[in-house]
Amino acid sequence: MSRFDFIQTPLSGLKLLQRKAIEDHRGFFSRFYCFDEISNTGIMKSIEQINHSFTSKKGTVRGLHFQYPPYAENKIISCVKGEVFDVAVDVRSSSPTFLQWHGVILSSKNKKSFIVPEGFAHGFQTLSDDCELIYLSTAPYSEASEDAINAKDKKLSIAWPLPISDLSEKDAKQPFISAEFVGVDIKS
Repeated sequence: MSRFDFIQTPLSGLKLLQRKAIEDHRGFFSRFYCFDEISNTGIMKSIEQINHSFTSKKGTVRGLHFQYPPYAENKIISCVKGEVFDVAVDVRSSSPTFLQWHGVILSSKNKKSFIVPEGFAHGFQTLSDDCELIYLSTAPYSEASEDAINAKDKKLSIAWPLPISDLSEKDAKQPFISAEFVGVDIKS
């Protein structure tokens, strides 16, 4: 019996994972990750790094971050406290949905995770105070392979649900997309 439902988004490879909880009067139990089941989504790499983030202020945006090969990563993002609007932007150079984005609500209550494949930039906006996210990543962080897109880029026109109340200095200084931006070349 599968402990997950996988929902395809309009962007190829980008999926929403719904954890199926077993509930009773004490609370619930849900499987957070299972390689055998999740590998059926196309993520055939093992988890190399697990990150935990905390964001204190509602309206804060983090992102839009990605890594170039050989450190391009698949991510599984889950909100374990609070609620966020989670966004993935297709930056795969050969994709028919290049520079299109898709956003979903992740929360501790809805038990959903976002499966973000290699070649997507990722970011989120907190919809409540004191949000915590867990990221499962198939590659370690590499500063030399890191890049980002400015979350306020008008070319993307991301419909952030709230006015942006906070953005790190590093994220605020990220460039807007120019004609020179060719994206990420992801080999199958």
